[in-house]
Amino acid sequence: MTYEQPAPPAPTAGQAVPLWAPLYGASFGAAIKRFFSKYADFTGRASRSEYWWWVLFSVLVAVVLEGLGLALGYAGATTNADGTSTPGPLFAVAGILIVVWFLATIVPHLALVWRRLHDANFAGPFFFLTFVPVGNLVVFIFTLLPSNPEGARFDRPRA
Repeated sequence: MTYEQPAPPAPTAGQAVPLWAPLYGASFGAAIKRFFSKYADFTGRASRSEYWWWVLFSVLVAVVLEGLGLALGYAGATTNADGTSTPGPLFAVAGILIVVWFLATIVPHLALVWRRLHDANFAGPFFFLTFVPVGNLVVFIFTLLPSNPEGARFDRPRA
């Protein structure tokens, strides 16, 4: 005998989507806000737009931090006798910022991937496929899949 959880009521026009529910058609800003609001929430689902807007934002931040690292490393850089260069002392500032950004976003990013897998009706532990050869490709394909209504089984409605 299987237990089937009743589907939660869909929000009506003008009504905000609760934080526990996936936000389909999320805007860039709404996706980023929800990402940080659901910091370590591995329950529920995340729509494709929630997931891919976050990925875009994360890539943009990484590009800016890498550019900052290059600029700060160039200032005060020295050329060694063998033709290699050593970055300037300010390069460490960018390195610290990159590490802080990574540490601040690793848990919520994992939670977001987990919820995205739920939305495609896969169990969150499928994320661990990334640790096997070609597993990254499999998880990438899973995140591209459209929402599956059967993924509602992962929802945990809250007031």
